Amino acid sequence: MEDNRRNFIKKGASLAAVLSMGGLGACTGTGPNTTGKDDSTQSAKQGAVSQAQWPIDEGADTPKLCIGISSNASEDEMRRVKQIGVDHVLMGGGKMPWTESKLRATLDRFKKNGLTVINMMIGGFPNAIYGREGRDEEIKNLQDSLVAAGAAGLPVVEYNFYADRLMEGYYKKDARGGATWTAFNYEGVQNLPPKPEIGKHTAEELWDNLTYFLKAVIPVAEKAGVRMALHPNDPPVPVSHGSDQIMATLADWKRLIEIVDSPSNGITFDCGVTREIGEDPVAVCRYFGSRDRINHSHYRNVIVDTPRLKYSEVFLDEGQVNMFEVMKELIRLKYNRGLFPEHPRGLDNDIGKHVNGYPGGGGYTALTYNIGFAHAMKLAVLSAQGEKS
Repeated sequence: MEDNRRNFIKKGASLAAVLSMGGLGACTGTGPNTTGKDDSTQSAKQGAVSQAQWPIDEGADTPKLCIGISSNASEDEMRRVKQIGVDHVLMGGGKMPWTESKLRATLDRFKKNGLTVINMMIGGFPNAIYGREGRDEEIKNLQDSLVAAGAAGLPVVEYNFYADRLMEGYYKKDARGGATWTAFNYEGVQNLPPKPEIGKHTAEELWDNLTYFLKAVIPVAEKAGVRMALHPNDPPVPVSHGSDQIMATLADWKRLIEIVDSPSNGITFDCGVTREIGEDPVAVCRYFGSRDRINHSHYRNVIVDTPRLKYSEVFLDEGQVNMFEVMKELIRLKYNRGLFPEHPRGLDNDIGKHVNGYPGGGGYTALTYNIGFAHAMKLAVLSAQGEKS
């Protein structure tokens, strides 16, 4: 009770200080003139608190909010995307090899509905990942797809290089108000046996395969004007079904961009995964962003119990990642590619509807919350800077 009383007195004193300094008048521009000076002079001083003009023109050099959508999305689905203030989308690109005509038809269909396809995920090269016979054919299909992407005007192609993804470690966890989080725990799944169709692969073997892959595809991507974004391993565990995971530490991500030195050889910067591995998201963002190697970005929050091994994916406003500082760093770097506020949490209004495929995941309602939060963070940074980007 005494603590509450002290807090009340402290808050009351703070409010009194604000009022005594004309704090409310400075915000509204309507405070009383107690200086005896010309009203316009006082108004100018009060108005100096806010320099940004509203609505804020975000300009070309800010992150582009985007969400995932099917390449076959209906016009109704596209309209729902536009309704929440999103102008950019990402999607899977389908089976390789991609063709210019098919890509252009997809991009044009979305453009007609006010949406720009900013990123497509590509896959279908397991032999390249595992170093098996047939990898050169897969790589040729990927090279042809990159050429087609460049010709069609697709700026970013995202991909994974998992030996295996340990999905068995995910589970649903209760959150505020009966909502749900997605949580992960390595304990109990760390010793699962290798899958027969995959086998067991060492880190050294996988690095050799990734090096072979990058040296074949990155020069083609660069010539085509396409950036590739490798998503880090998530979950970022050391071993999955007996195979080492080579995109699961900051050292791994740094090594990746050094294999082929090109803006086309970049990462998907995920501030959530960055915290999962025990790193500072702002510092990591600065490292890769200052080198122009962030080719796509995911925006989400987590609470980590044990780095890499045990954590929960939570609402954007309640985790350990300072989402405002991450946004501020992206804007400082003039990052202007995709920003996906992904992994929406489970809300009652989404029950029985489309979810994101993870235990505790949500659908359109929760995604709308993520978009609103991310947009607010972006406008807050721009407003605080008092500039029109």
